[in-house]
Amino acid sequence: MTILVDEHTKVVYQGLTGSQGRFYGLRNRAYGTQVVAGTNPRKAGTDVEGVPVFATVGEAVQATGATVSCIFVPAPGVLPAVLEAAGAGVELVVVITEGVPTHDQARMFATVSRDFPATRLLGPNCPGVISPGRCNIGITAGEIARGDGPVGIVSRSGTLTYQALHELTQAGVGQTTCVGIGGDPVPGTTFVDCLALFEADPDTRVVMLIGEIGGSAEEEAAEYVGQMATPVVGYVAGLSAPVGRRMGHAGAIVSGSRGTARAKIEALGRAGVAVGRDPSEAARLVAEVVAGL
Repeated sequence: MTILVDEHTKVVYQGLTGSQGRFYGLRNRAYGTQVVAGTNPRKAGTDVEGVPVFATVGEAVQATGATVSCIFVPAPGVLPAVLEAAGAGVELVVVITEGVPTHDQARMFATVSRDFPATRLLGPNCPGVISPGRCNIGITAGEIARGDGPVGIVSRSGTLTYQALHELTQAGVGQTTCVGIGGDPVPGTTFVDCLALFEADPDTRVVMLIGEIGGSAEEEAAEYVGQMATPVVGYVAGLSAPVGRRMGHAGAIVSGSRGTARAKIEALGRAGVAVGRDPSEAARLVAEVVAGL
C-alpha cells in the first residue's frame, strides 16, 4: 500500500498553463500520474498537450473526477487557489509554490481545517508527494525513487528528500511513499500527521524522518514516535547553523536555545530514533533496519 496517493489518483493542476506548472505537470504525466486537468479562467476550453483546461477547479472535478489539486500559481494567488480547491471537494491540495506570506499560510490552514475538514493541505513550499511507480505529484524526480519497498519517507527539506531517495534506491531499498511537507512556518501537513499515516500502512515497515533547524516539529514527532510500533530513523540538518540566521526555508531559524539541531537530535534519540550524523549515514541506518526485518 501507499499513503496519500496511488495509481488511481486523478490530479488537476492549478497553474498548468504557466511554465513551471506545464513542465512538471507533463513530467508527472509521463511518469504515469493521472494528470486529468488544468485550470486557468482565461484559457478555459484549451488544452496543454491533450490535458484539458477548465475555468475553475469545481468544473475540472465535475468533468474529470479529480481528487487532488497541485498548485503552481504565484505566491499572491495561492490562498484563493487553495480555498477554491478545497471548496471543490478535493481530498488533497499540494502547494508547490514558495514565498507564500506567513499570514496567508496561517489563514489557509485555519480555513481549510475549519471549513473543509475532508481536505488535507500539503505544503506550501514543498516538493510534493511520490508513491514510486504509481504516482508522482510535484517536482521530485521520479527516476531516483524505487517502489515495492518497505520505507516511508517524510521530510521538511526538498533537497535532502532527493538525496535520501537516491541513496536508498542505490542501496536497493524501495519506498512506499515519500512526502515532502515543506519547511515554512505553517505547514498544512506535519511530521506527526505523516507518521500516523505510515504507522497505519501495513507495507511501510520503516520510516525515515528528515528534519532541520527551527520550530518544534521534530520534538513533537519524537513524542509521537513513542506510540509507534514502526521503527523510525532520522536525520536533522543544521548542526553548525548560527543562531538567529535563517537557513534555507522560512521556518529554518534558531532563536536562542529553541529549534537547534542538537536539541532535536537529543529528543529523537530519547524516543528511540536512530539518528544519522549525515544523510548518507541515515540512509545506511535505514538499510540496516530493513535488512533485519
